Amino acid sequence: MSEFEAQVLADLCVLKNQMATLLGDGQTGRLCALERRVEHHELRWQRAKGFAVATGSLFALLRLAVEVIRRH
Repeated sequence: MSEFEAQVLADLCVLKNQMATLLGDGQTGRLCALERRVEHHELRWQRAKGFAVATGSLFALLRLAVEVIRRH
């Protein structure tokens, strides 16, 4: 086996280990953990947008009530 072949096989072994770490080998890997974090972040983002809409609506109603009271 030449030095080049040995280097290629060593690099391939490192790549195989990194892929197992990334995708998981029977257990969840880093990619699955990253997907869970993104889903959790998207859920929190949707909740924050809903809260902002609800808060904006509440302030609009309060302002409308103040204007109605002020005109009478």
